[in-house]
Amino acid sequence: MALCFPGWEQGWLCWVALTPLICALWFSGNGSVRRAAALGYVAGLAFYWPAFHWLTTVTGIGWFLLAFYMALYPAAWAAFLACLRPSVGDFTRSGANLRLAIAGAAAWVALEWVRGWLFSGFGWNTLGSALHEQVAFIQIAEFTGVGGLSALVVMANLVAVITIRRFGSEIHTRRIRPHWDFTVTMALIALVFLYGVRTLFRPVPEGTSELRVAAVQPNIPQYQKFDPAFEERIFERLTHLTQAALALEPQLILWPEAATPRGLFADQRNFAVVRDLAELSDAAFLLGSLDGDAEKRQYNIAVLLTHRAKAIQVYQKMHLVPFGEYIPFRHSFPFFAWVVGDLVPSDFTAGVEPKVLELGGEPPVRAGVLICFEDTLGELTRRFALGGAQLLINVTNDGWFLDSPASRQHLANATFRAVENRRPLVRAANTGVTAFIDSHGRVTHRLETLNTEGILAGAISVPPENAPLTFYTRHGERFSHACAALALLALLRTRWGKKTA
Repeated sequence: MALCFPGWEQGWLCWVALTPLICALWFSGNGSVRRAAALGYVAGLAFYWPAFHWLTTVTGIGWFLLAFYMALYPAAWAAFLACLRPSVGDFTRSGANLRLAIAGAAAWVALEWVRGWLFSGFGWNTLGSALHEQVAFIQIAEFTGVGGLSALVVMANLVAVITIRRFGSEIHTRRIRPHWDFTVTMALIALVFLYGVRTLFRPVPEGTSELRVAAVQPNIPQYQKFDPAFEERIFERLTHLTQAALALEPQLILWPEAATPRGLFADQRNFAVVRDLAELSDAAFLLGSLDGDAEKRQYNIAVLLTHRAKAIQVYQKMHLVPFGEYIPFRHSFPFFAWVVGDLVPSDFTAGVEPKVLELGGEPPVRAGVLICFEDTLGELTRRFALGGAQLLINVTNDGWFLDSPASRQHLANATFRAVENRRPLVRAANTGVTAFIDSHGRVTHRLETLNTEGILAGAISVPPENAPLTFYTRHGERFSHACAALALLALLRTRWGKKTA
């Protein structure tokens, strides 16, 4: 499973990644739920430690301990499979096999959904996101979110094990029957692929416009960003890159998250540099910064300057990163603060409104800005699309993670937000990956040089203001909710059947 994600780039392995665990659960040992949970837990550790090894660039202790929590989810799934396994006999009945595969897939999706919001959520690297480069497959996300792909992949893993086991049993008894469970699964995979191909050939919606964007990647090392000794050097680099970007005549200029050395409104020097650059052209100018209020609350913000800095709009980040922007239970459970140390000396305050910003221009464009890891959150992102955003913008700083796969995993997870909402996504990063993603999840422009300063410029197609909303935008994680209900029903049915027997 770890090999499926950026860092190893072997996404095709997702179709078989769970088969060793499934075989261990069903065909070894005494089949007890406790043993199954233990196997799932070990499998979870074996996945999460290498998959999130990039966290060691920030906190080795945090990386080590996080896996012990994350592994609870595959442990719960393994226990679920152990509960259902006795109800299907020797896998000779296609209907029972299909019900088992669907229930197992539903349980996996339900657990991924819970992982995405429980304790603030950490939904990176769901199994379906391993298919982020398979553009035809991922189009189904406009209905199901990434959970639909996870369900398809898990179902394929389960049916692969069932089919091989069933063939072994039938060959032994010389009674080979039609494998309708396998046929239905392959047909479902084919239908998802064909739907995606058909979607990719849809005509461009009438009223679509082109927006010229220039995203600045300054590559400021993390140890320099908030050090006063490097302030002038940072301003010089940002000014140089922005002036070069302005020569390309963009309609929108982007700086990454927390771009200024101090808060944009903290002092005259920081604001003057940004204002002077914004006054040089009619381009909208969007950047990430920090801000505080009279009550000493701190916010991570995105600021949009339009009409040559005469109009200013601000969005306050809503989803704070635990152990990055705040410490859960800082005062009631000091151990967490001890683990993080001086990396998070104080807590940020979360914003409360998914504010859509007006870029202006002709035709006017409305944008939803996602700060840092907010572009990995489907439920949050869709609220911007519901509010009228035609374009999604992510400003981020992955400089914490150096040359690790973190920035590429971040991009892979963010890709699905464009597909789910049929809104293009533009990303401006401090160190990478700065990229433009169209509404089908294709990376159309990409600054290939990580940890190097540069400018990514190009045009991106923006849908009209009245573009239809997708099922996912209107209803969110309904598919995951249905999977949770289905898994619960399957478990209750199995337990009830055992009691009546």
